Amino acid sequence: MQAVPEISAAQLFHRYDAFLLDAYGVLVTATGAMPGAAQFVDTLNESRKPYFVLTNDASKLPRTGAARYRGFGLALGEEHIITSGMLLGSYFARHELVGARCAVIGPYDSARYVELAGGQVVPPGSDFEVLVVADQSGFDFLEVVDAALSNLIRRLDRGDTVHLVLPNPDLIFPRGREHFGIAAGSVAMLFEAAIELRYPDRPHLRFERLGKPHAPIYQEGLRRSGTRNAVMIGDTLDTDIRGANACGIDSVLLHTGVTRAQVAAADGVRPTWLMRSLLA
Repeated sequence: MQAVPEISAAQLFHRYDAFLLDAYGVLVTATGAMPGAAQFVDTLNESRKPYFVLTNDASKLPRTGAARYRGFGLALGEEHIITSGMLLGSYFARHELVGARCAVIGPYDSARYVELAGGQVVPPGSDFEVLVVADQSGFDFLEVVDAALSNLIRRLDRGDTVHLVLPNPDLIFPRGREHFGIAAGSVAMLFEAAIELRYPDRPHLRFERLGKPHAPIYQEGLRRSGTRNAVMIGDTLDTDIRGANACGIDSVLLHTGVTRAQVAAADGVRPTWLMRSLLA
């Protein structure tokens, strides 16, 4: 199998008209900016080429995320951020869930995404029609997950219909150099494992996954960019690169994130390019 070629940040700027970027593992970790991220964003701003951060993080509204990025030294405004939480609006409209009672696992901004989509947020121990697993932080983990699981099983035992929604399918995320944490996708898998154990004859009871690698978030980024001569820069094969490939745009896998470069060269999901870092 032919090796994936390498490219530099400077070469990317000459080749593409628009840029889509992952957040964690590309621009930031949980504790600060990635090497070269501030310079890369400055170059994007100076070039006036369209760019958008496509993030599966549904725990922060764009305004909150932009403030956090600026605190890390990145000159990035909320108009450049597209989050998986923003996809809830179209999901709720499509499934006629406006006004539905929703339990939300995640912090305050996750609940706000649900409210903006038209949902009525209720405690996880209350009767709910929709369970949204948005994030792994911002709540008492065992207390909230146990309450939501108990109520979910009660409703399913009664034969009620419950919509299970996962804006962020990520399983892990980089907390810092050589430090990782579980993400919302792993929390959803806990629910799915429990559901499978209790209802082995109902394999359809799974979460609807909205963020990368699924198409809507890429399509929104391309729509706002106004061009298909765009490249996705990410650190994870199964989300960033798989989604870009499915949308028919080029992709870059950074060496610095979740997926190791040697895996990228051997896995069936191949990026267009490999890049060592955002440093030109």
